[in-house]
Amino acid sequence: MPKFAIETPPVVALPIAGSDALYPVRRVYCIGRNYAAHAIEMGHDPDREAPFFFQKNPNNLDPSGRFPYPPNSDDVHYEVEMAVMLKSGGTNIALDGALGHVFGYALALDMTRRDLQALQKKAGRPWEIGKAFERSAPVGPVHQVSNIGHLDAGAIALKVNGELKQQGDLNQMIWKVPEMIAYLSEYFELAAGDVILSGTPAGVGPIARGDVMDVAIDGLGQMTVETV
Repeated sequence: MPKFAIETPPVVALPIAGSDALYPVRRVYCIGRNYAAHAIEMGHDPDREAPFFFQKNPNNLDPSGRFPYPPNSDDVHYEVEMAVMLKSGGTNIALDGALGHVFGYALALDMTRRDLQALQKKAGRPWEIGKAFERSAPVGPVHQVSNIGHLDAGAIALKVNGELKQQGDLNQMIWKVPEMIAYLSEYFELAAGDVILSGTPAGVGPIARGDVMDVAIDGLGQMTVETV
C-alpha cells in the first residue's frame, strides 16, 4: 500500500437505482448551449457550431436533495440536464460505438452563479467561478442502461415551487450523446467514472433560498431539490 503525505480525499460516489453498489466519479464534462432555444435565450446563434465544454469538479455532484445558495452571488440560475455516466472510455472513440461506453443516466442540475459567469465572459476568462462551486450539481440516482436502455428522446422539465419553468425533449439536443462522447475523446482520454452533463433546454432563471426545484426526465423519474 502506498504511503500518502496527507489524508487521502474520499472517492466521490453516487447511488445507483436498485443497487447497493455506488458509481465512482472521475471527471465531469458539461456541454454548453446544446439546445437551440437555450442558445437563442443566451444571445447566440443556434446553428450547429462546433460543441464546447467546460468542467465541474467530481465533488460538485450532490445527491442530497438540498442546494445551499452559494456566497458572493445574487443571481443563481437553475439548468435541468441529463447526466451521462461512462463505464469505459478511450481516445478517438468511433461514433457508432460510443453508446457502448455508457453505464447509465441520471437527473441533474447545472446550477450557475450567472452574475459571476457574466463577469468572466465579459473579461474573456474561464467560467469555473460561476459553474464549479460547491454542490453546484444536484444529481439523482444513476439508472443503468441494462435496466432502462439508452435515452435519446423524452420529455425533460423543471418546476420551481410548482410552476413550470423549463420543458423540452431530449431529441432536441443539437449534439447527441454519441456525438458528445466521440468529440470529447478526440481531446481527452475518457475513462470509467467520467460524467457528461448534456445541456439544458430554454427557460433558465433565478432561484432564491426556500425555493423548491422539481426536475423530471422520461425514463429517469423525478427529483426534488430544496434551496437552503
